[in-house]
Amino acid sequence: MRIVIVGSSGFLGKHLVTGLVADGHEVVRLVRREPVAADEIRWDPYTSELDPAILAGADAAINLCGAAIAGDRWTPEYKKLLRDSRITTTAVLSEAVARARVPVLLNASAAGYYGDTGDADVDESAPAATDFLGTMCREWEDATAVAAASGARVVLLRTSNVLAADSEIITKLRPIFALGLGGRFGTGRQYMPWISLSDWVAAVRGLLTGSVSGPVNLVAPEAATNAQFAKAYASALRRPSFMVLPGAVLKMIGGEAGAELLHGHKMRSKVLESTGFRFEHPTLREALAWTVAR
Repeated sequence: MRIVIVGSSGFLGKHLVTGLVADGHEVVRLVRREPVAADEIRWDPYTSELDPAILAGADAAINLCGAAIAGDRWTPEYKKLLRDSRITTTAVLSEAVARARVPVLLNASAAGYYGDTGDADVDESAPAATDFLGTMCREWEDATAVAAASGARVVLLRTSNVLAADSEIITKLRPIFALGLGGRFGTGRQYMPWISLSDWVAAVRGLLTGSVSGPVNLVAPEAATNAQFAKAYASALRRPSFMVLPGAVLKMIGGEAGAELLHGHKMRSKVLESTGFRFEHPTLREALAWTVAR
């Protein structure tokens, strides 16, 4: 397959490209800087439309663009960046996919779609939350409507916390937990959906060539609360886990973004499991052991 990918320089993008190339696919990467490799083409979704000729002959397009959710405090300016880097980019790519008649679009989305749902099981049929993340994710997904209307099979990748040695969540937590200072956030009762990197990449590769369309929760089958995650990660590192970071401190340090750490959702991978997908790391213990070993 000839696959055009946006967001290839990010954590997930880099690993996915490696997997797609290993599968024998031809990968074309759209970048916003000056191209430095033969498989790169420059584009700027904020200043112009994407030339459909770039997508001519493509069998699929993959969009993983988006500024880091935890990259900064959620000032009005940073919230605008979070939204524009997702919604604007998706709208421009979706229009080009429609005009070039690309048959498949895999578009990033996130677990933040669901908001704080407590102990309730949440599958792909649940509505979007009305908070900032929920609204942003809904509009992000809606921006693919042009591609879907053209006949493209659109898959919305609602990604949970991805566990890997170089993932954002692990690189932020590792130094703290390695010192034996790790622990839960607030009560720790909030659910913390997760998936290992190897399962995320395998799932996306399968969805690329499968028949599923619409939202897909990319999350492991074993649900875990924040407290359970903290205990399991500390155990994998052979460190204690007794600290508590109070909610008030999280809000003081991170503002609205910090408060999100106190929210959770018990996501279920109903659609993915219905395809027969087999997880390499179905339990948190297995995923964290793999992450630490790497």
